[in-house]
Amino acid sequence: MEMFIIAGLGNPDRQYEGTRHNAGFEVIDRIAEKYNIAVDGKKHRAYIGKGVIEGQKVILAKPQTYMNLSGESIRSMVDYYKIDEEHELLVVYDDINLAPGQLRIREKGSAGGHNGIKNIIAHLGTQVFPRIRVGVGEKPAKYDLADYVLGHFSREEKIVMDEGYENAVDAAGLIVSGHIGDAMSRYNRKKKEEA
Repeated sequence: MEMFIIAGLGNPDRQYEGTRHNAGFEVIDRIAEKYNIAVDGKKHRAYIGKGVIEGQKVILAKPQTYMNLSGESIRSMVDYYKIDEEHELLVVYDDINLAPGQLRIREKGSAGGHNGIKNIIAHLGTQVFPRIRVGVGEKPAKYDLADYVLGHFSREEKIVMDEGYENAVDAAGLIVSGHIGDAMSRYNRKKKEEA
């Protein structure tokens, strides 16, 4: 494998920092910190950084196109680095169908109502690419979806999100080094309800 792209989804403006919809950016920031990769280049309508994770050359990317156009940036990177998205692309994003901090790792799948993923599938012409979904909790009944995903976590949620982000960093390391099965068996099971 020449190169592996790990893209975290989010929205670029300062006002979106730390919101539920920016879980993907959070994970990229933590991967960057752990592996000492500076994500400060600006290319392919994204902030990107090159480095090495578990012996594999990687590009960390935070598309700056706004969530709903994430596919434009990712398509540009896939073409430029000539990667095989089925095996050399990992997309990390928020999921409102999972409890805060819960991970769901898949090798492929539909967008499940997530506009960023919908756009990536449209631009790549395939839904076969690995992804880590990071739970941000279900939308309360009365809330507007946009308001909810662009909202911030409570103090309690932040604690479980931190653990989820760390697990996602670990899972990304496994996936990049060819162990997606291990990542799935380690993180896809529901956390045991605490008695």
